[in-house]
Amino acid sequence: MSTPVTIFQTAGRAMSAQLTRMNTSASNLANAGNVAGSADAAYKTIKPVFRTSFDAASGLSTVDVERIVTAGETPTKRYDPANPMADKDGNVFEAAVDESRELVDMMESARTYQNNVEVMQTAKSLIIDTLKLGR
Repeated sequence: MSTPVTIFQTAGRAMSAQLTRMNTSASNLANAGNVAGSADAAYKTIKPVFRTSFDAASGLSTVDVERIVTAGETPTKRYDPANPMADKDGNVFEAAVDESRELVDMMESARTYQNNVEVMQTAKSLIIDTLKLGR
């Protein structure tokens, strides 16, 4: 029989998942505009895939990062024969990173992370107040 998941574990796992989401967005933004000599070698946007887990013992659901996948558009082919990365036809392939979407994802991740920090702070305050009642 397993121990029930606590609110702190639930919020902590959610924070960890949002941190992974924020890190993938940061990686995508860092690679925006990068070029390569082939479509296969060009940077591809990455995104985390989340998995919800239900804990029957506590009745709480939590989230984990299941894996990180490539997502988004295919790299953009651009004719640039002067570029040292150009292929034999003079084309380079630019990473198709939607910078606006990545910034929105990053802000959303930061807000969700902060919400989980507040959940932990509220739970801690309630536990402390409950302990004070026992005095």
